[in-house]
Amino acid sequence: MSDTPWITEQWFSSPWNYLSDATGTLNLPSSLKVHDVTLRDGEQQAGVEFTADEKLRIAEMLSEAGIHRIEAGLPAVSPSDEEAVRRIAEAGFDAEIYAFSRCMVEDVKLAIDCGTTGVVMEVPSSHHLIEKGYRWPVERALDLSIEATNFAHENGLKVTFFPIDATRASIVEYLDMMERVATDGYVDAVALVDTFGVLSPHAVGYFVRQTRERLGVPMETHFHMDFGLGVANTILAVTEGVEVIQTTVTGLGERSGNTPTEETILALLTMYGLDTGIRTQDFTKISQEVLKMAGVTQPGNRPVVGDRLFNVESGIIATWVKNVGDELIETFPFHPSLVGQAEPEIVMGKGSGIDSVRIWLDRNGLTADDDQALEILAAVKAKSAQEKSLLSNDEFVECAQKVLG
Repeated sequence: MSDTPWITEQWFSSPWNYLSDATGTLNLPSSLKVHDVTLRDGEQQAGVEFTADEKLRIAEMLSEAGIHRIEAGLPAVSPSDEEAVRRIAEAGFDAEIYAFSRCMVEDVKLAIDCGTTGVVMEVPSSHHLIEKGYRWPVERALDLSIEATNFAHENGLKVTFFPIDATRASIVEYLDMMERVATDGYVDAVALVDTFGVLSPHAVGYFVRQTRERLGVPMETHFHMDFGLGVANTILAVTEGVEVIQTTVTGLGERSGNTPTEETILALLTMYGLDTGIRTQDFTKISQEVLKMAGVTQPGNRPVVGDRLFNVESGIIATWVKNVGDELIETFPFHPSLVGQAEPEIVMGKGSGIDSVRIWLDRNGLTADDDQALEILAAVKAKSAQEKSLLSNDEFVECAQKVLG
């Protein structure tokens, strides 16, 4: 690591992030893998449905970007899902391909038949959900889990055990159940599952440590965004030594979505110096293509991949951008090229300043003295306020020509 890891040609975060007083208790893993769940949990967002061809294309993009593991889907859902999982597993991507399954031997057989490397196996872990949601006795959930995990292991699959609703179970119930499955069944790893996004940041470390001390197996995060905490909680789990994180492209997923890949990876890179090897330059392109396939829109100022993220209206910020030239990290936390975004654009609106006007005048081959430039700025502000929108280039030129004659 460099002497100043908070500032490079590509980003400028806070030096406080690297002070020994701030980092003394961190237990970062030596390497971190990303397990993408866009094709399964991302598709659970209401109204989202990918075709088998689209799933194959998404998997291809993810693998090319360096995503380490791809959860290709739950084959039991439909023939189309089974086809997609099979085609992705047979495609020869660099990423490891996992299937998702319920704690049922028949589901595991489908995963084996599709040719996946591993399986993420779900089971309800909170007694209230087992009894009220599934209407099962607790012993049934345990017996099914033990049988299915053993079967998966005996047939050569890696097994990540996925206890649904873990964070709303009592810690005693959760740990007892996990230990029973790990002892009588088989697990290679356990997912730390916050199904409803209700885990507070200050409880994350406790969750990780209790699971590690009781089970002694690798752990993976699976957090949701119902309270907007998925990124923070995932990062906190990583600082406790968790080595695999489950995320989706641009946070697609049930209700408020899953932990978004882009924000999580970029924060770990720029604030913790943890490089996953993933091509962040592909983030914007992948996000745009996946959202188009999903039929989902996003706000223009969405972190990392929003299409207006590097638009500058504020007059003072436009002056900064003009003055710093190529040193864009003085005015942005990361360079747009780091995530595949276009160069910053000075836009024209009610918040614009005199430097914005001069930049636009130069762009259009127009000249104005100081008084004229101020008059043009006033006209721009009035037009923008009236229309409640930014000005197009034609609208700006019209305002300027009325002043210049």
